[in-house]
Amino acid sequence: MKPRILFLSGSVAASLLFNSCATNPVTGKREVMLVSEGQELAMGQQSDPAVTAQFGLYPDDKLQKFINEKGKQMGAISHRPELTYNFRVVDSPVINAFAVPGGYVYFTRGIMAHFNNEAQFAGVLGHEIGHVTARHSAKQQTNAIIGQVGLMGAMIASPKLAQFGDQAMQGMQLLFLKFGRDDESQSDELGVEYSSKIGYDAAQMADFFQTLEREQAKSGADPIPDFLSTHPNPADRYNRVHQLADQWKAGNGNPTNLQVNRDQYLRMIDGIVYGDDPKQGFVENNVFYHPELKFRFPVPTGWKHQNTPQQFQMADPGGKGMQMLMMAPGNTLEEAAQALAKQLSLQPTDSKKTTINNFPALAFVADQVQQDQQTGQQVAGVRTLTYLIQDGKTIFALIGVAAPADFDGFAPQFTSVAQGFQRLTDAEKLNRQPERVRIKKLTLRSNLETALRRYNVPEKRLEEMAILNGMQLNEQVNAGSLIKVVEK
Repeated sequence: MKPRILFLSGSVAASLLFNSCATNPVTGKREVMLVSEGQELAMGQQSDPAVTAQFGLYPDDKLQKFINEKGKQMGAISHRPELTYNFRVVDSPVINAFAVPGGYVYFTRGIMAHFNNEAQFAGVLGHEIGHVTARHSAKQQTNAIIGQVGLMGAMIASPKLAQFGDQAMQGMQLLFLKFGRDDESQSDELGVEYSSKIGYDAAQMADFFQTLEREQAKSGADPIPDFLSTHPNPADRYNRVHQLADQWKAGNGNPTNLQVNRDQYLRMIDGIVYGDDPKQGFVENNVFYHPELKFRFPVPTGWKHQNTPQQFQMADPGGKGMQMLMMAPGNTLEEAAQALAKQLSLQPTDSKKTTINNFPALAFVADQVQQDQQTGQQVAGVRTLTYLIQDGKTIFALIGVAAPADFDGFAPQFTSVAQGFQRLTDAEKLNRQPERVRIKKLTLRSNLETALRRYNVPEKRLEEMAILNGMQLNEQVNAGSLIKVVEK
């Protein structure tokens, strides 16, 4: 859906802007802000359930306690100590951290696994709190109100198809919130300031940027957005953050007791899930398996895919067709069809009952009607083919989506995927365990590559493990040092 543009008369616009200025808590300067602090807090309170429902909280009490303690400590010395901050580790393998208005800050387990000391974590934590204290999210909402796009949908298909997922993708939109370069630079400064004030060596944040750059280079053309794509990373960012850290030290008596706390951090994340968690579903050889819900279905060859606890999405490489799996509300197939049509603003044109591999099912075609911004007429934005499949009390919705002009070409593909939905009985898939980060203490001095080989890291994963450790393969590691490896 296109952003609404407000057409205001000169006097009304001037009055609105004049009466909507607020003092930025960080800079002390007056700036246009159409979102009040009360609205900002309400936005965070409304967004938090969407984020936690979309990804789930990572079930590790010690990690949740750690991020809360450090976050509250940092919030207290920030430019907005009066806010009630909330911190979460969410159950996503994506390497990311993000903040939403009103003091809600989220770290994925993916980024927690890639930190190599507390100081790196603290620098990024300060950076995200900086987005909150400088009201960057609220400023984005203001920009959206005056006609600029403030949110980037995280759908893996085309922007037109991304419109279809708006109702189901609130959390994903927040995860991939994009800030401008000036906001990012300001948050880097605040990350240095805040992490230093609570006793950490802020230079370590710069070192973590190198880990992120190497990770992005390794992943190549990965379609899933990550920390770097949502946090603009100019080539000089590493040097700039080091310079900021040095300047802070020089201006504060060059303290010598700033902490890094590598070993403490590594011991804390020992056992953290690494990569996709099979129990939430995984793709292997063009098949999506879900061990907990005990089903499987095919993934078209070459299609991109993305999995979260709430839904599985896949899209053709050209972005013209997509299909998603999600839970449907209701006790019967008919109830589910009605509820889904209402939830997604669908107007069904055809439906039929069927059976798919002994599961009762209902298929219906529907259009998602949208208003043409130029004519004001109601038009079919996208066409959908939905298969509702009932397994006991659970009803699954496999929703295929394409533009009306492309729909006939994709409909057979959508049907083939749905008809491939069947019970998962393979014991190996049902009992698949996730990979986890394991912390090893070295008994001999060697380079990292030699140390990794001692723990049976295969050749093809040596560079991956070097990035995970924030080191180079030829870097020397002493006896008694801790390193990360990945095991099941």
